[in-house]
Amino acid sequence: MAGSGRAGSSRVFASRGSGFGIRDSAYQLLRKPLRLALPVLIAAALIATPTAQGRGGAARAGGPPASARTSAPKDFTGYWVAVVTEHWHLRMLMPPKNDFSMLPVNAEARRLAGTWTPAQDTGGNECRAYGAASIMRIPGRLHIHWADDNTLQIDSDSGTQTRMLHFGGSAPADFQPTWQGYSAAFWAGVNMGRAGRTPGPNGDLGVVTTKMKAGYLRKNGTPYSENASLQEYFDTFTEPEGTTWLVVTSIITDPMYLTGPYATTNHFKKIPDMQGWDPTPCRADQPR
Repeated sequence: MAGSGRAGSSRVFASRGSGFGIRDSAYQLLRKPLRLALPVLIAAALIATPTAQGRGGAARAGGPPASARTSAPKDFTGYWVAVVTEHWHLRMLMPPKNDFSMLPVNAEARRLAGTWTPAQDTGGNECRAYGAASIMRIPGRLHIHWADDNTLQIDSDSGTQTRMLHFGGSAPADFQPTWQGYSAAFWAGVNMGRAGRTPGPNGDLGVVTTKMKAGYLRKNGTPYSENASLQEYFDTFTEPEGTTWLVVTSIITDPMYLTGPYATTNHFKKIPDMQGWDPTPCRADQPR
């Protein structure tokens, strides 16, 4: 399956002062259930996106729907640091040119990536590798918090990017493509009555992102188009010893450059505060 490859090494890696790395125990803990869940999540990603979840949750008896914040089955807020558990050499280092390993790209995508140089990403195009379809793969820190009762905000220090996850509806007709696109969010597994349950594992945060500007799946010019769609499922859990994890499963489809869904899993460890927060600009010639 594309994007579900193995870890590059069993050693402990970390960039100096970054806090990013890999732990064998964490890798095994996070990886095992995801191998089983990915086929189910990919199938869910191909189902129509739920748009009738109200403003975040099922309607309360005799009243309006609860807000997304009030009906949240899990707490995703806080500061998180990326833990690179796979494809370390493609994420912690600049990926080699023409390295398409694990990417289900077609001949046209390969041709375009073969002509890419960092010098092309200037004049407002510096953030092509920091769009919604790839930002979670870039090592860094996240700050997740509620912008309002029905909008969850994700700030990334890598590239200084902000994603807004909107509960209850789809993109406005006049919404113009941006790097982060328009993200429609929902709580997965919610019973919608006659409409059935919303797709995805019960309790997860589901997100469907469209209206993205064309960008890169990898920082070597491997493209995705404005027609690409991103489906994500966010899960969080706490180990017995107290470590809290955020696991983001992403499925990207693109009729222009991909021959099938591209699925990845990205892992983040919760940290107590913003210590280490390091906002950087979008950079075409550096890993983050």
